[in-house]
Amino acid sequence: MADSIDVLVIGAGAAGMMCALTAAQRGRAVMLLDHYGKLAEKIRISGGGRCNFTNLNAKPENYLSANPHFCRSALARYTPQHFVALLNKHGIGYHEKAMGQLFCDDGSEAIIAMLKSECDAAGVKWCAPCKVEEISRSDAFYVATTRGSGKQDKIRCESLVVATGGLSIPKIGATPFGYQIAEKFGIPIVKLKPGLVPLTFAPEDWKLYDGLSGVSLDAVVSCGKQSFRESMLLTHRGLSGPAILQISSYWQHGEALHINLLPDGDMHALLAEHAASKQLLSNFLTQWLPKSFSEAWCAQMGVQTHIGNKPLNQYSLQERKTIATLLHDWQVIPSGTMGYAKAEVTCGGVDTRALSSKTMECNTVPGLYFIGEAVDITGQLGGYNFQWAWASGHAAGEAV
Repeated sequence: MADSIDVLVIGAGAAGMMCALTAAQRGRAVMLLDHYGKLAEKIRISGGGRCNFTNLNAKPENYLSANPHFCRSALARYTPQHFVALLNKHGIGYHEKAMGQLFCDDGSEAIIAMLKSECDAAGVKWCAPCKVEEISRSDAFYVATTRGSGKQDKIRCESLVVATGGLSIPKIGATPFGYQIAEKFGIPIVKLKPGLVPLTFAPEDWKLYDGLSGVSLDAVVSCGKQSFRESMLLTHRGLSGPAILQISSYWQHGEALHINLLPDGDMHALLAEHAASKQLLSNFLTQWLPKSFSEAWCAQMGVQTHIGNKPLNQYSLQERKTIATLLHDWQVIPSGTMGYAKAEVTCGGVDTRALSSKTMECNTVPGLYFIGEAVDITGQLGGYNFQWAWASGHAAGEAV
C-alpha cells in the first residue's frame, strides 16, 4: 500500500518550499521531499550568506529563455512586493543595494527559517534526506523512495511537482534528476550550459594577464545584442566579476566578447589632445585603468598590432585611431567557462513550450509540474533567479 497525498514536491529549495506552502495554505495535503540532508543550501550561500532574495526591477527582459514570453504570467502574478510582504509579516529586515537588489539584514538563514515556518504552519509534511528510486503513473503518480534510515516507501500523489534545480554547484547537492524525470515522461529539454559563470582563456592567450588575479575595472562587456556595464575582475585563468558573469549566460563557444575599457571617455579625442605628450601610453592610461592592467594590455596590443608601447608623441594619427578603437572595443575570445562547479545557475532546462505558463503543468502529462531552475528560464545576476523561484513556485502552488 502506498501513502496517499494530494501534492508531492520533489526539491526543498526556494521554488519547492514556495510551491509547498502555497498549496498547503489552500488546504491541499502536501509532502516536501529532498535527497539532500541540509535544507535550501542555495539560499544559504546566496549573496555571500546575505541572500539577494529578489530584485525590485524584475521584469521579463531580465530573463533568458528559448521561449522568452513564458515567464510573463508567473512574474506578473507574484511580484517582488509580494515576497517583501512575507518578510514584513515575519519581521525580517532587508536593505536595497545597487540596481534594485534586495538583501536580508540578518543573513540567508532568516529566509530559510521563514519559508520553513510558513510550510510548517500550513501543515506541510517533510521527508529528507529521501531518495527517489522510481516514478510511475497510472491513476495517479506513484513515487518509490528510500529514506536516510534505509526505509522504503511508496507515495501516491495526484500532483507531482519537480523543483530539483539545475546542475550548478554540485557540491551542495545539484543533480540532473529533474531533467531525467522530464525525459522519462517525454518532456523536451533545451540544451543545458553553465550560466552566471567565470570565463576562461587558453593559457597562451592569457599569459600576459595571468599574474593580475584580483585586478578589477569598470567596463561595458557585450556579446551579440546584449551588454552589461559593471565591474570586471581578472583571474589567473580568465575573467570574472559581475559584468562577465552576466554576459556568460548569453555567450556561446567561439564568440568574441567586446569590451569597452573606457566607457566614460572618448579616447580618440583624448589621444588627439595629448598628441604632443612625451608620456608613455601605458602610463597615460593609468588615469583610467589599473597600472598593471594598462601595462599588460599595451604589451598585448604591441604583439597584435606591432604599434608598441611608446611615448604619445611618437604615434601617427592612424596609430592613435587604432589604439582608441581597441580600447573602446577590446575583443577577446574565451576558450570556455569554469563549469557548473562555479556557475550560479544552469541555462536551458525543461522546454517551457511543453508547459502551461499559468500553472507550470505539463501540457501532455496532467498533474506533472516543473518549477524553478529546472525550467528553461534563467535570470540575470541580482536576485532575478530567486524571484523566478518564488513566482513559478507560487503559480504551481495555486494550481496543484
